[in-house]
Amino acid sequence: MIRTLALTEDLYIRKDVDLKELSDPLIKWYWVDFDNPTEEEGMMLEKHFHFHPLAIEDCFHLLQRPKLDYYEGYNFFVFHYLNQKTLDSEELDMFIGQNYIVTFHFKDFWGIETVLERLSTDPHLFDKGATYIAYAIIDKVVDDYFPTVYQIEDELNEIENKSEKRSIALLMDDVFQAQSDLLKLRRTIIPMRDLLYRIISSERLNIHKEQKAYFSDVYDHLLKLVDMVESNRDMTSDMRDNYLSLNSNRMNSIMMTLTIISSIFIPLTFIVGVYGMNFEHMPELKWEYGYFLVLGSMAVISGAMILWFKRKGWFNVNK
Repeated sequence: MIRTLALTEDLYIRKDVDLKELSDPLIKWYWVDFDNPTEEEGMMLEKHFHFHPLAIEDCFHLLQRPKLDYYEGYNFFVFHYLNQKTLDSEELDMFIGQNYIVTFHFKDFWGIETVLERLSTDPHLFDKGATYIAYAIIDKVVDDYFPTVYQIEDELNEIENKSEKRSIALLMDDVFQAQSDLLKLRRTIIPMRDLLYRIISSERLNIHKEQKAYFSDVYDHLLKLVDMVESNRDMTSDMRDNYLSLNSNRMNSIMMTLTIISSIFIPLTFIVGVYGMNFEHMPELKWEYGYFLVLGSMAVISGAMILWFKRKGWFNVNK
């Protein structure tokens, strides 16, 4: 689907203008949005706009890294916005000329709808030029990152608060899931940060100082997002290490308990084994009180070993 929005010389907004009419001298500024275009509609990038073949190829071969390319008469941008369900990156391509913007994307993006609606109701926004409209779209792209980052941060706090009530296996699953989501965000946000730095540092874009402040603000947001993502990734790493240490400590405690029990029963098992042999000439078997003496000896040995282990501090390990 191709949507158009044009501003005439008398500040009248026209919607769904045919592409052939965009060359009308009375049209001061226009925006063409290719929303999940068909193959035939995609060919208009070459037939009508005559964009460079490499830029057109980048539009159809997903997923390109966020970037900026300079061409004669226009600049080509590749941005990434988030799929809120999968946290995967979706590509938004943008051509910016002196009096037009052409956006190209295969998935719906609410930011495009929002900016289109604002322009439809306030034609004076067109006066700020294509660069400002590009900023408005990029700002929506970056704003879309924040809810996801905040959500993951809340999930990590919830995991930490419930750590005493849930098993370590379930906690580890949640931590690894959060770590995976943060890695996806990092792969999207950091390239966008680098692209915004290139935009505000470029001299070839001819961005006015006043409008460059807008892009600097978006860059600051991306810096904040990167810090949040890295901080949360450090938190997940610390939580993972803590849970692994706790699990290892519990395992050592269990092994210590089993070792103590085994150590106590080793001499008892030896005594039982000796007197369980079926030799005919065993003097102790004829004793009247032999059974009670053996039981008493086993009780004394067990008590002595328990006392000895306690003095060595083995029982404190289990606490």
